[in-house]
Amino acid sequence: MTGRFNLLDLFVLLLYLSGTTALGMWIGRSQKSANEYFVAERAIPWWAVMFSIVASETSALTFISIPGLSYTGNLGFLEVVAGYILGRIVVAYTLLPRYFNGNLVTAYALLETRFGLATRRFTSVVFMITRAMADAVRVFATAIPVALIIGPVMPREYTMPAAIVVLGVLTVIYTYRGGMKAVVWTELLQASIYLVGGISAIVLLGQAVDGGWTTILDRAGAAGKLQAIDWYTGFDRPHTMFAGLIGGAFLAMASHGADQIIVQRLLSSRSLKQAQVAIIGSGFAVFAQMALFLMVGLGLWVVYGGQSFPQADQIFPTFIIERMPHGLIGLIVAAIIAATMSTHSGAINALAASSVYDIYLPFTGRSADDPRTLKVSKFLALAWGVALTAGALLFKEQGTPVVVIALSIASFTQGGLLGGFFLGMFWDRANQRDAILGMSVGIGCMAFIVFAKQIVAAYPSMAPTLGGVATIAWPWYVLIGLTITFVTGMLSSFTHAAPGGTAGAPPAPRSRT
Repeated sequence: MTGRFNLLDLFVLLLYLSGTTALGMWIGRSQKSANEYFVAERAIPWWAVMFSIVASETSALTFISIPGLSYTGNLGFLEVVAGYILGRIVVAYTLLPRYFNGNLVTAYALLETRFGLATRRFTSVVFMITRAMADAVRVFATAIPVALIIGPVMPREYTMPAAIVVLGVLTVIYTYRGGMKAVVWTELLQASIYLVGGISAIVLLGQAVDGGWTTILDRAGAAGKLQAIDWYTGFDRPHTMFAGLIGGAFLAMASHGADQIIVQRLLSSRSLKQAQVAIIGSGFAVFAQMALFLMVGLGLWVVYGGQSFPQADQIFPTFIIERMPHGLIGLIVAAIIAATMSTHSGAINALAASSVYDIYLPFTGRSADDPRTLKVSKFLALAWGVALTAGALLFKEQGTPVVVIALSIASFTQGGLLGGFFLGMFWDRANQRDAILGMSVGIGCMAFIVFAKQIVAAYPSMAPTLGGVATIAWPWYVLIGLTITFVTGMLSSFTHAAPGGTAGAPPAPRSRT
């Protein structure tokens, strides 16, 4: 067993790619309106929405990077994932009822009902810019392990662009044709593929060690790698109970309550109750999934005897190359691609939905049921797909792990956006000017905090100013951004007379778009 990517592996990979594309096109073969295209006529069952949410959160970065966390550390990341569950519960009972009461299609339409159209456009544009940048990085990241695994077949300089183009083209085809229905149902297949890959790794790792998983757990426990709780209360460590439950909860509130890519799936549910079950259930499903991949990392640590690797992201791909049989290698490559295709397809559809409902329809005054709106929706899905693929092709490796880059891009805006929602729900004095000012200040400040290390490296004279914030762990970013946004908006609200209304309850929606 050489681990080389052979014809059997290629057959398995091509079977997956062609099957996923064909399934997505068949599911979405008939689309009659923009509402059907973007929220599937609100007819998706809760369990499908739940696994779609899980799949959308799982990219190649998750599949490759999570085992590296436990290989180089312990199970502390589960503290952050536990916080994700708490954040989802808050979203389920605060923001989701407001979305469903307004019969909305995008998250940012809720801000129009509270503040005005300019706020809706501002938040939608912020989402589109940052989601496009982050997703382009994720697509690029997929090519890295693929290049490492199938490197013997073609030079890396050709493998990476080829992987990006194929991934982008196939995802665009079924997303363009099938809309949200295709996104959700293909994600179920994609989630199954990468979970089979993770379970297969667990089985093979157990077979590679005398005594199997009993030995692996004994050795890991003796080395302290089974530790999952850390009561440290500082702000410089990401995997602590303090940072995990608090920071992780606010991170989940932002990613699942104020990010269109998740909200749109929830709005495709048959009812508010089903959406609530889906989002809370997804938290527990993600916890189980992360535990699975962290266990893979522990198995890898025992198999390789704690050997050092240049990058933690190389550990799992190295095992795939060296230890996995033919056929399964092809399935693992398919799993890596599946994880990113699910996120990629959801991003394309969400970006198109925001473009249509937050920008196009308010600007033109057209109805979502207008046949021309569906044509524009599909065109924008195609345009965003091409833009994301082009962005991935233009991205260049910078020495920084791509998972850090992707998380950083999203992190410096999520707190500001969530702060806008909180301002609307919990501070009655705030008006549109206060909301836009608060989010602008929050996002601007977070850009310095999130990228403080890079700024200090480029401009050493900034070290006295930014040196302290450069040590803040990433789970705190959303809470800090939210706090800056809320406080700024609150202070700004005292410069004008208090508007009428009931605190914490936005006015009735002005429209159904």
